[in-house]
Amino acid sequence: MNANRNPVGWFEIYVQDIDRAKAFYEKTFDVTLQRLESPEIELWAFPMKPEAPGSAGALVKMIGKDSGSGGTIVYFPGADCAAMATRAATNGGRIHTEKKSIGEYGFIALVLDTEGNLIGLHSMK
Repeated sequence: MNANRNPVGWFEIYVQDIDRAKAFYEKTFDVTLQRLESPEIELWAFPMKPEAPGSAGALVKMIGKDSGSGGTIVYFPGADCAAMATRAATNGGRIHTEKKSIGEYGFIALVLDTEGNLIGLHSMK
């Protein structure tokens, strides 16, 4: 592991209904996902800036890989995690854990996306 960068280099959120999941993430985070060409799997990447800190990643539909709550939680940063959680619920998701303090590190909320994946939302206010 390189100590000069964040430990996560890529994330994948596995989905069953790619169109539904894509609409959820695009509307919840006000972004446009980009199709990545790959044999046998369908990937839609979140906006990427290779020179910027943080991790890139994609929604992935792959035969043999289920979606749903599991042992991995990807956290998306934003200005206010409560507002992001509300937008997630408005776009077909469900709030799992309302905004709560994590002390000096800010606040988090947890939501389930349209595919049953548990994702985290983080903000400093």
